[in-house]
Amino acid sequence: QVHVVESGGGLVQAGGSLRLSCAASGSIAGINAINWFRQPPGKQRELVATITSAGTTNYADSVKGRFTISRDNAKNTVYLQMNSLKPEDTAVYYCNAVKRGVYWGQGTQVTVSS
Repeated sequence: QVHVVESGGGLVQAGGSLRLSCAASGSIAGINAINWFRQPPGKQRELVATITSAGTTNYADSVKGRFTISRDNAKNTVYLQMNSLKPEDTAVYYCNAVKRGVYWGQGTQVTVSS
């Protein structure tokens, strides 16, 4: 069983920055990838960024050049650095860990005001 907990959300003005954290615990050995998703109000959940066990990263076109996913293996934590935030980035942000199954966190709210 893998547990992931998101943190770092909040209210920020357009153009600002936030750093989200996804802390993993439990049976974390063998996790294949950690993903960040977001779900804007009234819309479907969408993939934002991925980091694999090999360190490969991928981003949605909408966040390329603004968001950076990284990890600290010593802290079992994956980060999502979000710069140049826009009102359309407003969403609940979720991380998940992929290891045979998929393990989701509870999410953290990010609100970007114009």
